[in-house]
Amino acid sequence: MSSFKIFFFSALLAAVFSASAADFNSDVNVAWGNGRGKILNNGQLLTLTLDKSSGSGFQSKAEYLFGKIDMQIKLVPGNSAGTVTTFYLKSEGSTWDEIDFEFLGNMSGDPYTLHTNVYTQGKGDKEQQFHLWFDPAANFHTYSILWNPQRIIWTVDNTPIREFKNSEPLGVLFPKSKPMRMYASLWNADDWATRGGLVKTDWSKAPFVASYRHIKCDGSTRPTSNWYTQQMDSTSQARLRWVQKNYMIYNYCTDSKRFPQGIPRECATSA
Repeated sequence: MSSFKIFFFSALLAAVFSASAADFNSDVNVAWGNGRGKILNNGQLLTLTLDKSSGSGFQSKAEYLFGKIDMQIKLVPGNSAGTVTTFYLKSEGSTWDEIDFEFLGNMSGDPYTLHTNVYTQGKGDKEQQFHLWFDPAANFHTYSILWNPQRIIWTVDNTPIREFKNSEPLGVLFPKSKPMRMYASLWNADDWATRGGLVKTDWSKAPFVASYRHIKCDGSTRPTSNWYTQQMDSTSQARLRWVQKNYMIYNYCTDSKRFPQGIPRECATSA
């Protein structure tokens, strides 16, 4: 390979790396919290704080019509009962689309509940909930949303935990026409978050802090990236089944009491 080609290839790799480098200063705005959201370490770390007066949150500067969004999060340690830490995509308007990661806090020693949902045209009711196979408050872990025209895949440390397929031929709504912004927040929801609201936030433990780093937003309206047509291979499907067998604690698809007229149509094809 000629020296020019080597130089060109090296420059191209550098440009790609630069474009995907994590930097909260360039990628997000702290949207609310009156100073409780802080960008630190030259844009490499963002902390959200919750006290009795307010929580805090941030949002991406850009909107995405399909994409793959990765975020490393370290959740509130200790007694986090009543708190909710979030990372999600959402469009504007009263008939919004939304793809959720929500982490419902609990008392010290009890596991977090990871709550997932998807909304299309303002309609959700597609919840799946999990416990995790590690302590999400002890270290940073990577949470990812892959959203393309065929499916949505939620992953934790590159392990898929849920897939929601496009089942429009069955008459099931699927988010595909409204650009979404990435949001994250830490807020008090002790009226419902922990054991249905039975356990309240212990404000003597405040302030509560969740930390975010290594944001990566790869989104485009053009099918130029691998994620645009990505689907799960046999290894990923086996890992998904392992998670859902061992760590899923709620699945709307199996809640016959909630849907006495029959489970939703997409449940035959969406894990």
